[in-house]
Parts: sequence; structure tokens; C-alpha cells
Amino acid sequence: MKNSAVYYGVGPLLYCPANSTKIVRYLMQEKFGTQYSLALCLEDTINDDFIEEAEIQLVHTMTDLFHLKDKEFFIPKIFIRVRNPEQITTLTGRMGDAADLITGFIIPKFSLENADRYIDKIIYMNTIYKRPVYMMPILESPEIVPPQSRINVLYALKEKLDSIEEHVLNIRVGGNDLCHLFGFRRHSSESIYQIKPIADIFSDIVTIFGMDYVLSAPVWEYYNGDGWDSGLAAEIQQDKLCGFVGKTVIHPNQIPVVNKCYKVSEKDYKDAKAILNWDSKSESLVAGSVDKERMNEYKVHSNWAKKILMLAEVYGTE
Repeated sequence: MKNSAVYYGVGPLLYCPANSTKIVRYLMQEKFGTQYSLALCLEDTINDDFIEEAEIQLVHTMTDLFHLKDKEFFIPKIFIRVRNPEQITTLTGRMGDAADLITGFIIPKFSLENADRYIDKIIYMNTIYKRPVYMMPILESPEIVPPQSRINVLYALKEKLDSIEEHVLNIRVGGNDLCHLFGFRRHSSESIYQIKPIADIFSDIVTIFGMDYVLSAPVWEYYNGDGWDSGLAAEIQQDKLCGFVGKTVIHPNQIPVVNKCYKVSEKDYKDAKAILNWDSKSESLVAGSVDKERMNEYKVHSNWAKKILMLAEVYGTE
């Protein structure tokens, strides 16, 4: 498992079309708060006929933001969701010094066909910048759907990513893209884990990647109307139970819900500290929890405890 809070710190990842002219103004106003990351999207949110215009606006946005970076307002981690590997180098080249504000790149429809080209670009970016440049591949392509080949494909993708593991900040899952293949769509009272074919794909992804990478949960479409927030909170509980950390969001209303749901309970925090502070000379490696409600075992709960403390560092406790 990852041993640094940086991999757990993406949090709610707010998607915004890269052609928006309002991004800098909204950031200066701290319209979205101060606990989220920002994805500027050049892929599904942009019409195929307007890519060039979106790229121009993105360069303007990053350049304007760079000139304002010393002002007193929160600048989130910024990721660019690209359409192809070449955009990684061409866009950063056009941005000049403003590219320093980019934390990394989101790779849609990451597949065996494009993996090597994207990985080569990330390796190159890390040779020309003095800071880490991360990638967040999205597993959502049709090749991971058929059960008879899925496991082999996922292991092959993992083998490729393992070559640059330290630069893979998160692995994300494209719930909506996978649902689209089947014509599925959940309502605000339903969870994606009730859609068995999709849940099975998620289960295999967590099984293969979850011990070595931080995995982020799929987008929740609802941001208004009856029960949207309780539905989101309920799905996040299932996200967490299945091994996901953080969530893609498509509206600012969703940000505080995600942050609240990922706060660590005081009980978990106390138990995690107790487990990691265990007396190594003790004859027993099992003891009642701090509140005497459950059993803590050092050998089987230490990885859980490490993750809890990193989540507490990022999201806080309640």
C-alpha cells in the first residue's frame, strides 16, 4: 500500500471544461472552497470540433493563474485531462512557466493500445521538471469488460504502470463510461454497486491494483433535487468499504459531502494510533480497542491503521 499522504490527498476531484472562461475568477473568489482538486477537461466535455479553441483557452487560463499565484487565494492541485499523449508535451510547452501549476495529467480510456505512449510522456515530463509530475489513468475502456480476458488485460496494464509506480498518483475508474457500454444509468436512490456487471469490474480492479495503488471512486451525477446528497453519501460509504479513496465530482455542491464522508471517526483514529504504537516487546499482539468495542490485532490491522492516519492527515477527524 502507499505510504505517503500525497497519494490520498486528491480528495474531491472537480471536473470543469477546459474552455471555461470563468475558472480564474472562481478560484480567486474561492467559490469552490479550499479542499478539493481541479480537473480541466479537454476530452468528453469538449465538442470534437472545438478542441483547438479549448486548448487556447486552457493556455490563457493557466497563464493568467500563474501571474496571480502570489495573491492570497487557494490554488488547488490542477490536473489536465487530455485526449491524446501528444497534448501533454504540446500544451505544457505552450504554457511555459505556467505549466509549473500542473500537478499531473488524467489519462482517459487508458488501454493496452495507448499505455506505452502515455507512460513515455510522463517519464519525459519528469526529466524536464524538478518536481514530480503525476498521471492518473482512468480504467474505463471496453477491453476491461469481457470476463474471459479482463484479468489478463488488467494485469498487463498494471505491469506497465508498475514501471512508473511513484508517478501514478491515483488509478481512477470510469463508472459512467462503463455504464454507457451497457446503457445503464443509476438514479439518486441507487448505487453503482447495485449494477452487478459494473460492480464486478470494480471488484477485479481493486483486487489487482488495490494493494499497490490508491484507487478513486467513480463520479456521482446528481447535485440537486430530492435525495441527491444522501444518495451520494450512501454510495461513498460503499466506495470506502470496497477500497476506494476520494471521488470524481461534477458540481461544487458535491465537494463538502465528499469531504465530510471521508473524515476519520475519532474511534478509528484512536484505534489506529494505538495499533501503530503497539509495544513491540509485548507478549500479546491482540487487545480490546480504545473504547472496548472491538478487537485490535497488530498483525492484521496495521495496514488499515496506516491508511487511517493518512486519511486523517488529509481530511481531518470528527
